[in-house]
Amino acid sequence: MRTSLLLRSVVVAVLMSVALAGSASALEVGQKAPDFALNGTDGKPVKLSDLTAKGPVVLYTFIAAFTPT
Repeated sequence: MRTSLLLRSVVVAVLMSVALAGSASALEVGQKAPDFALNGTDGKPVKLSDLTAKGPVVLYTFIAAFTPT
């Protein structure tokens, strides 16, 4: 269970990085994110569609006080 949460967090962090980098076109509210796969902490590929099949995926950003914004 804890590994799954960590894996989801890694995938979400990478998705946010890609979205914030501007390499993909912006999505409109209600549109689904494009499917992609990244290697998890165990080296095995993880697909966004596999995670969303288990339930909603929450995107979040944590900005620490010591980081430039």
